[in-house]
Amino acid sequence: MSMPRRCTTSAVAYDRPMADADDTADRRARPAAARGTVEQALREAGLEWESPSEGTYVVTLPGTRKLSTTCSLAVGRHSLSVNAFVVRCPDENHAAVHRWLLERNTRLYGVSYAIDKLGDIYLAGRLPLAAVTTEEVDRLLGAVLENADGSFNTLLEMGFASAIRREYEWRTSRGESTRNLDAFTHLTGGTPDGGERG
Repeated sequence: MSMPRRCTTSAVAYDRPMADADDTADRRARPAAARGTVEQALREAGLEWESPSEGTYVVTLPGTRKLSTTCSLAVGRHSLSVNAFVVRCPDENHAAVHRWLLERNTRLYGVSYAIDKLGDIYLAGRLPLAAVTTEEVDRLLGAVLENADGSFNTLLEMGFASAIRREYEWRTSRGESTRNLDAFTHLTGGTPDGGERG
């Protein structure tokens, strides 16, 4: 018994509704509009940035705890993705660091902490192109800065305490400045001016 033509693969293909031309054009226009919006937001924020290829942006966010945070933005066909390096894989206390990151993730906007295969810590996020506005881009970059720069010392304390102590001892033994370790005097036993506590 032969199968009715309507049930064959070729017939079914013709039965599929064709995409509306206006809808297709709108989808194609969204990445271009998003690129323009991202560039406008970066200019308005007065940030240092470059675009190594169409739709990709490398942005330098100035910090206070970290000297700066490098953030990558990429406009795809359907979304704007953001990625920023926070700190390398902790030397110690991995479980506590990862628990802290997961608990912190529940309070973040637009981004979340993630680790790569080497254990390095990043912030990553994604925004639908339809939601990309200059305000949202600014808010997303603010979230990156707050959670890369703002959490930096906490992550160093949790994951690199032994290294911080060794660095402090090495510098003081050579009479070198320990100013950039002032935030960790509770770990080193020193004082903010580089001296030892009495």
